[in-house]
Amino acid sequence: MSLQIREERVAIYPGSFDPVTLGHIDIIERAAKQFDRLIVAVLNNLSKNPLFTVEERADLLRQVTAHLPNVEVDIFRDLLANYIRQKEAQVIVRGIRTVSDFEYELQIATINSKLNSDAETIFMMTNPKYSYLSSSVVKEIGHFGGDLTEFVTPEVERAMRLKFSVNGRE
Repeated sequence: MSLQIREERVAIYPGSFDPVTLGHIDIIERAAKQFDRLIVAVLNNLSKNPLFTVEERADLLRQVTAHLPNVEVDIFRDLLANYIRQKEAQVIVRGIRTVSDFEYELQIATINSKLNSDAETIFMMTNPKYSYLSSSVVKEIGHFGGDLTEFVTPEVERAMRLKFSVNGRE
């Protein structure tokens, strides 16, 4: 009888998550079912003006994914292709809402493939009920004091309200 040792299937779901939305959580929950370990990797996107620090975003993600035992949250400040190697992951998970998302994500997946041919990118279609949802839209609604309950968890809504009141935006 031969004993086969199966390699742990590890995926990385990278993003800025500023803030984490119900759409992100939907992708995280679905991806967590497909892999032994899912690392939600928070990056500092240099082209965006973040509401939350990288550390605050990671903390919020830990709160909203606490019910998923195979999900861990990490912060990275390197090329994704290098981070994948460091974490010994095989797969990059990306969520797709629209055709324009696909065009952008295809470009990034191709670049990542050239930088690390061992990493495969998979695209998960967003649940249609979140297809309109983006962190930018959520921030704008929060900025003007709009109702966030259909877009983020209560923990994230509280953090946003606090951030906006501290920054004098409400």
